[in-house]
Amino acid sequence: MEKKQSRFNLDISIVDLLVIAAGTAIYSFGIVFFNIYNHLADGGVTGITLILRALFHIDPAYSTILVNIPLFAIGYRFLGKKDMFYTLYGTIVLAVFLWIWQRVPIVINLDHDLLLSAIGAGLFGGFGCGIVYRFGGTTGGVDIVARLFERFKGVQMGQTLLTIDVLVLLSSLIYLNVRQMAYTLIYVWIFSMIVNFTQRGAYTARGILIISNESERISTAIQDELSRGVTFLNAEGGYSHKSKQVVYCVVSPSELHTLKKLVESIDEEAFISIIEVNEAIGEGFTYKRPKRFKLL
Repeated sequence: MEKKQSRFNLDISIVDLLVIAAGTAIYSFGIVFFNIYNHLADGGVTGITLILRALFHIDPAYSTILVNIPLFAIGYRFLGKKDMFYTLYGTIVLAVFLWIWQRVPIVINLDHDLLLSAIGAGLFGGFGCGIVYRFGGTTGGVDIVARLFERFKGVQMGQTLLTIDVLVLLSSLIYLNVRQMAYTLIYVWIFSMIVNFTQRGAYTARGILIISNESERISTAIQDELSRGVTFLNAEGGYSHKSKQVVYCVVSPSELHTLKKLVESIDEEAFISIIEVNEAIGEGFTYKRPKRFKLL
C-alpha cells in the first residue's frame, strides 16, 4: 500500500518517505565529499554544523540533531503535525547519512580544484534537496523559522531563508579565507539553480493566452494540428467593453514556434501572451496523450 494512516491521523506516504530518504542521501553525499573535504561553507543549519566542526571538531551528524532540537520545540506548537513529522524525519535521515558517508572509504580526487568542488557540491546538494522539497519534505533547520516568520509576521519564506543564509555564510569567514568563500558563493548559486530545476520537474511547459476574433478557428486548428486541448475564457475588452473569447492552452516548449505560426496563419492581428508554466500535470505531459492517425 502506498499510504497508511497513523494513530495521529497523519496521511503519510511511504513513497514520499523513501524518496525523501534518497534525496537526503544525495544531499549529504555532496556535503561530505565536496563541502567538507574541500573546505566549502554552506547556509542554514548545515552551515552552522560546518562552523561547529571547524571550530570544535563536532561531527555534523551529531550537531545536526543538536541544533535542530530547539527549532523542533518551537515549531511543534505552531506547525501542522504532518509538516513536523516530515521535517523530523528528514533531519534524522540526514544525520544518519552524514554519519555513514564520513565513514565510507570513498575518495573523489579533484586535485584540490575548488571550482570543480563547488560545481560538484552544487549538483549533488541541489539535486538531493530538490527531490526532498518536491516530495513535501525538508532537512529541518531554518525552514521552521522561515515558516513561522511567514505565518506570524507576513515575511516571505525566501526573504527569511536568504537573510539567515547570508548571516551564516558571513560567520563562516571565521574558518574560511576569502578565496574559499568566493567558491562557496558559486556553490550556493549552482545549488539554488539545481533545486529550482528539480522542483519544476522534467515536464516544463508554456501556457498560451490568445485573444482573437477567430477564436473558434484557432481552437480547432490547435486541436487538429497539435492534439492539444483548449479552454475558452470569457473576457471583456477594457476599452471597447465588448465580450471576447480568450483561448487558453498549454504546450511543450518545442511546440511553441508551431503554435505561433498556426495562429498567425489564421489571424495576423491576434494577441498572444506566453506564460512560463513551472509544472504541467495531466494528459500529454505526465502521461501519454492519445495519438491522432493521419494518412497525409
